[in-house]
Amino acid sequence: MVLPQFSLPFRISAAGTCLALASCGPVNIINKPLRPAQRAEHVMYEWHDDYGPGKLKVNIDLNEQRATYTRGGRNIGWSYVATGKEGHGTPSGNYRITEKIVDKYSNRYGWIEDEYGNVTNGDAKPSTKVPPGEKYVPAPMPYWMRITGGGIGLHAGVIPQPGEAASHGCIRLPKELAPTLFEAVDVGTPVVISH
Repeated sequence: MVLPQFSLPFRISAAGTCLALASCGPVNIINKPLRPAQRAEHVMYEWHDDYGPGKLKVNIDLNEQRATYTRGGRNIGWSYVATGKEGHGTPSGNYRITEKIVDKYSNRYGWIEDEYGNVTNGDAKPSTKVPPGEKYVPAPMPYWMRITGGGIGLHAGVIPQPGEAASHGCIRLPKELAPTLFEAVDVGTPVVISH
């Protein structure tokens, strides 16, 4: 079959039209099924610190599993958090940050993994019996900000289901926000935890 020849301006115009149509949405030119649109992920936080006058304050709502951040009374952001699940509740109250450590590991919780790095026990303690050929790994708690003498603090961590508790008592922060908050707070920054 011989295709008709078109002048150069028409070929450029036709190519441009095809390109424009393809860029506006899914075009099925190969006869393969189109993939369904992916669901949007949760927005995990917003941070708009103006670094203006006033001290930073952190408020954590245990019911909503959300933190709000203010500076001098001005709202500068919010985030989802994951606090203590049943049996490991996060205590409500008024606290202050007493310690900041960039690279901390838990001395209470972790997991056991085999020689290939597969987790065989995801809820282990240092006292948990470790099978031969496997090892105990303490849980990382990067950007650690301690608020109690009993080992409760804020740190970067997994928030598996926004709006639901998931930790052993600590306040897990979105991984992308934790370094920013860590730099913004000082030892002495107030943290209020309420229901």
